[in-house]
Parts: sequence; structure tokens; C-alpha cells
Amino acid sequence: MRIFRIVVVLSLVAAMAGGAGGQERAGESARDLGSRPIDVTADRLSADSAHNTVTFEGNVVARQADVTLYADRIQAGYSRESGSIDRIEAEGNVRFVQEGREARSARATFHNLEQRIVLSGGATLRQGQNTVKGETLTIFLRENRSVVTGGKDGGRVQAVINPKGILETPPK
Repeated sequence: MRIFRIVVVLSLVAAMAGGAGGQERAGESARDLGSRPIDVTADRLSADSAHNTVTFEGNVVARQADVTLYADRIQAGYSRESGSIDRIEAEGNVRFVQEGREARSARATFHNLEQRIVLSGGATLRQGQNTVKGETLTIFLRENRSVVTGGKDGGRVQAVINPKGILETPPK
């Protein structure tokens, strides 16, 4: 019975880290997902053509398909080769929302063509009543998986899992 409980808890952690329902985004390459339009709103915008960057400041909201990124400031860098947004650096009150899960941190880097987000500076991932905390959280959007690390100097990952009554079932 104890092994069953451990398997149930590990399954819940894997499902939470993998995203909503562990759904696959089969049939779409990372390049296809990265080529979708990114809709950005902010209080202010400044462009630097010499460095192929655009900076948005103040109540920034960036949306691409079902992914929304909120921050105080983001800087988007363009790839000269592809002509598309290659990478977005977000700072201040960073919040990432996708399909019922929400992650928060001080900073984040969104690698558009890889469909990967790295949240750092103390990251928290919530899905329902379940929470995972660590120094760095990497979300692989296309693969529906996440990696949380505790950080340097012995930092640890902390998880609060609510198995929805499964563990409260009395032994027979």
C-alpha cells in the first residue's frame, strides 16, 4: 500500500510539472510554434534597429497562442536570419500563464524558436492546489514538461501536492 501511495504522489508531481493534462502538441514543430504572432501591449515602447531589439515597459502583456507573459519590462530580440523574435527577456513581477497553470519569478527568458521559458530569481509554479518552488524553473512548452532546480548553496526544491483524497483512503 505504501508503494502505491508513493507512485500516486510521484505521478501527481509529474503531471503538474508536465502541464495541463500532459497534452502533447504533436504535429507542430518548435519552429511552427515559434512563428505564431506575439501580441504585446505596454505603456511604452522603444526600438533599437542597430541591435535588433524592441523594449516594452510598464504593465507589459505578451501573448502567443495559449501562452501569456506579464512583466514590468520585456526586451525582444530579433533574429537577423529568420526575421522573427528569437528571444524575450522579462524583468519585474514576471508571471507566465498557460492552460490552468501559473508560474511567477523575478526574471524570465522566453526562447521563442525553442518554445522554452526559463524563470529565475525564485520561481513558483502553481496548478490547482499544487505548488512547486525552486530557484529556477524551466518550462518546455512543446514537450509539456518542466524542470525545477533548487539553486546554488544547497537550495532545495519544495513541492506541496494535494492528491485530492487519494491518500486519505483507509487501508483495507
